[in-house]
Amino acid sequence: MVAMSGTQEPLVEVDRLVDKLDRADPPTLLDVRWRLTGPPGRDDYLVGHLPGAVFVDLDTALCGPPGAGGRHPLPDPAALQATLRAAGVRAGHPVVVYDGGDGLAAARGVVDAALGGAPSGAPAARRLPGLGGRRSTRRHDRRPIRLPGDVEVRPGGLPVLDAAQAARLASADDAVLLDVRAAPRYRGEVEPIDPVAGHVPGAANLPAGEYVGPDGRFAAADVLRERFTAAGVTEGRSVGAYCGSGVTAAQAVLALHLAGRDDAALYVGSWSNWVADPTRPVASGPTPGR
Repeated sequence: MVAMSGTQEPLVEVDRLVDKLDRADPPTLLDVRWRLTGPPGRDDYLVGHLPGAVFVDLDTALCGPPGAGGRHPLPDPAALQATLRAAGVRAGHPVVVYDGGDGLAAARGVVDAALGGAPSGAPAARRLPGLGGRRSTRRHDRRPIRLPGDVEVRPGGLPVLDAAQAARLASADDAVLLDVRAAPRYRGEVEPIDPVAGHVPGAANLPAGEYVGPDGRFAAADVLRERFTAAGVTEGRSVGAYCGSGVTAAQAVLALHLAGRDDAALYVGSWSNWVADPTRPVASGPTPGR
């Protein structure tokens, strides 16, 4: 997708989206509502969704099977292409990805498609509420009418990191690896999901709440640049991001793009992949700890 390329605004406001829905050939809508601990987002979709939207499940469609690669690895490119085509995604036709409001699943959907090189725009709608009743609320809504998708997924659209590359980035003087989890998890004080607490040695902590609000809205571009700069993202330094399993970090990559860093890399496996190998070092405390 080109939404992450810097040639297209990757976010769309509700009013603009409503206007687009009235067109003869409206954007393709992907509903990716998701919660880490459930219940399934499809339940919300069946209760009410944007007219014509197709539900795409983050756990099974936007991610591959969990394992040593992490809890939310990238999907197989062929499988992702099949998912996007089944949802009606067409080359060159706009796509709007939306979630329940925190922006996490929508950002992962945008980044997934960009990582796969899918050449169709995919801005992320911020919130489902406030659409002036423009929702289908019938529990057994008809299958959305849409044209067949023809998008081609070509891996390599955005940079990604494996564990070794993340370690090199974290230890290099001319690079910075951002850990965007909450500070207590970074410091190793608590770990509610993964078996080991702490962070990748050398990684700097910038919790997601520093650049995106609880409503899923990003700070203004100049504010984003200030906050990333304070975390060590300066000109001439490469940058990557990780979180627990690659969902919140996808949102960080989107924020970095909004701040002008379209070279930002995603450590997809993130902490869940890092600690899958007990020989990898773990740091704790409030500093990078190289």
